[in-house]
Amino acid sequence: MTCMSAMILRECRVPGCDDVVDVTIENGAVTAIVAHNDASASRAAQITNVNRAAHATHAAGADDAADAADVINADGRWIIPGLWDCHTHFTQWAKTLGRLDLITARSAAEAMALLRAHLDERRKAGTLDPSRFVVGMRFRHSLWADSEQPTLAAIDEAAGEQPVALSSADMHCGWVNSAAARLLGVHPDPVTGLVGELEWFDAYCKFDAAPGAAEETDRLLREAQADAAGKGVVGIRDYEMAENIDSWIARFAAGIDGLRVDAGVYPERLQAAIDAGWHTGDELPGSRGLGHVGAMKMISDGSLNTRSAYCSTPYSGITPPTYGVLSYTPEQIEDYMRLATEHGFAIACHAIGDEANTIVLDAAERTHAHGSIEHAQMLKPTDIPRFAALGLAASIQPQHAMDDRDVIGRFWANPAGIPYAFRSLFEAGATLRMGSDAPVAPLDPWLAISAAAFGTESSEREPFQPEQCLDVRTALAASTALGRDHLRPGDAADLVLLDCDPYALESPESMRAMPAHVTATMLAGHWTYQAC
Repeated sequence: MTCMSAMILRECRVPGCDDVVDVTIENGAVTAIVAHNDASASRAAQITNVNRAAHATHAAGADDAADAADVINADGRWIIPGLWDCHTHFTQWAKTLGRLDLITARSAAEAMALLRAHLDERRKAGTLDPSRFVVGMRFRHSLWADSEQPTLAAIDEAAGEQPVALSSADMHCGWVNSAAARLLGVHPDPVTGLVGELEWFDAYCKFDAAPGAAEETDRLLREAQADAAGKGVVGIRDYEMAENIDSWIARFAAGIDGLRVDAGVYPERLQAAIDAGWHTGDELPGSRGLGHVGAMKMISDGSLNTRSAYCSTPYSGITPPTYGVLSYTPEQIEDYMRLATEHGFAIACHAIGDEANTIVLDAAERTHAHGSIEHAQMLKPTDIPRFAALGLAASIQPQHAMDDRDVIGRFWANPAGIPYAFRSLFEAGATLRMGSDAPVAPLDPWLAISAAAFGTESSEREPFQPEQCLDVRTALAASTALGRDHLRPGDAADLVLLDCDPYALESPESMRAMPAHVTATMLAGHWTYQAC
């Protein structure tokens, strides 16, 4: 990547208006934004005219500074702040680039056909070690017919003694064969072969300790960072189920430094982090300001697709009736929140079902916790205003609404709350942050922006809950660390250049194609991506 201590980006256009600006960058920060159309009363000109006054005292040296800077003509490309994915499991996302992907399977039979083909291909290539796990990702059995659900018999027949473990798209359950179950020490359902929730989370982490896993992970992490930069991404919140602080210190030391990273801490590791003196916001050593300790990430309940999100009304079409499950008791949730808050940690609490959200909000109110509720997929109307009242951000993943819209009708036919209440949260004053939950959905903010704004993946299909759609400007702002869609002097030099105006797009297809229109991405004054 190329780094300049000082540069001027000339003739950058501001999305959604006619402004053209020059942006001055020094030592990794935006130091000046000067509009060409000084008489304009537009938003960008108002911002930059304030900046002009601040710089008036050394205007005489401006020409000298410009001569010393590297001047780059943006040729009228549109400039936006760098994009963030505010909810990722980054290691697992990276590994989707090298593992069997089952997202296209429409039945258990299709999934097993993909598995057989994958095993055959690896046998022919000589890369199939009978002692190592074959791992697959992203099967979505909630969309499969009742007669096409996973079975232990089917995966045993397809895999034999080769240990095979397949993770569901939402990562809340795994489908394993008997050989894998023995090695992992898990207890799959004897009929379905499924392992759920905490038992699966613990088992999944064991794959990272397999022989050769570290070298493969390093390579895939670098690929994933490059892929993200090509989409305009400059930062992530990483909620990998691992010791994230130490992991990211080691990664930055190894030169895996293409993104800003907030490294989350899970409850079971919170006391160790406290004892080590960490707090949310602390800089990770050796990261040059790119890495920081993130929030305490807690998973309060399950997921819709595994029918384990904790709800106040039973799931439809399920016998015997089920309301989902809590991963921790309400008392444990409150205790962990209190411990985090008293020791300088923000919270990032996963809550999907409406009753889980109520419990989490209650605990946050009693402990004065700050941070975010992750997902907030179904909310009672009375809980929606509580986000703003408690100062908690709603960390949403709009692409999940596209993936779940058909599942909602199947399992949440009679909800007590509002699913995917994006607009309602925004109008109630909640701060919105957007992300992917990668690998549950692809790490691509443009997919999230498109889903939030258009409510559908295809112009041929009607929007899902159009009353909950956001305007594009709000969705883009929620996909940045700044919470706004434009740069200001004093911001970090994290930015993206585009060859089209995202506010001029009129279809979900065109918004979802925006990664092809990213021409350059800058992180702290470094180019991390430049189109050929």
